[in-house]
Amino acid sequence: MAAGYHRWRRWDIRGAGPVELRNLRAFETVARTLSVTQAARELHYAQSSISDQIQALERELGVELLDRSQRRLRLTPQGVVLAEYTDQILKLIEEARYAISRPGTELAVGAMETISVHMLPAVLSHYRSLYPETRVRVDHQNRGDLQRAVRRGDLDLCLTFGEPPHDPSLRSETLVDEPLVVIVPPQHPLAGRGRVALADVAGEPFLATAQGCSFREMFDDAFGSAAPKEPVAEVSSIGTLVACVAAGMGCALLPLVSVRPHAARDEVVVVESEDTSLRTTVTMTWLDRNSANPNLIAFQKVLREELAG
Repeated sequence: MAAGYHRWRRWDIRGAGPVELRNLRAFETVARTLSVTQAARELHYAQSSISDQIQALERELGVELLDRSQRRLRLTPQGVVLAEYTDQILKLIEEARYAISRPGTELAVGAMETISVHMLPAVLSHYRSLYPETRVRVDHQNRGDLQRAVRRGDLDLCLTFGEPPHDPSLRSETLVDEPLVVIVPPQHPLAGRGRVALADVAGEPFLATAQGCSFREMFDDAFGSAAPKEPVAEVSSIGTLVACVAAGMGCALLPLVSVRPHAARDEVVVVESEDTSLRTTVTMTWLDRNSANPNLIAFQKVLREELAG
């Protein structure tokens, strides 16, 4: 039996007696295997003990959970319903045991590289000052891979540009809106323009990331039918893309946060769009069932404070 199991020994259900978790575990195993013999083997109990635990659970809940009238064991309708809940209950208990057994150990955060480079350092520094005992691991991946890693439980949280994933197992929150801007080389004729309409720059040579990348989605969605037929180059690294613009290869459309430092050093010039709705979002995503993780809650609080400021 797992260490610490009896910490979760029982709880009271209104209108019923105290429900023993060991009885629920016995029922879950019998419901899954439809065999008292197999359940006894898996849980290392005598068959009579498994039967006693199931009968005790039936008395506690006031219903029959197993149909014993046939040679082959079957669940009653009430047993089918309880089996669905029992599986979730036991999984949540194991997750809770895991969460409280490693307080202040590690937090796994994933982010798109641009967010990681330009937004995370201040967040990580602030979080470290508050919780020095927690080791933070930061991974860089594309948006889809990050969200899948959160869904698998490999990451506690991820930060991406764009819309939240449509997945009931995940929760998301928009942290900040970020304007999309055109960047041009310093000597470009548009460098003296404060704002432009995208239709006016659609004929310019543009660099972009490859199809399937969220930055490419921003590019295609922003221009719509007026988008340039083909970018003059597809570059996977945003840093390299900005450097190519600075070298005079063409223009690019990117979130302001990713180009602000380069503009401050006069490597590129930012030209804002006349369309003030041309924006993207920074989205925080985490696994819904992990919402009570204290490390996650603390990191989310720091994220909101830093990015709101």
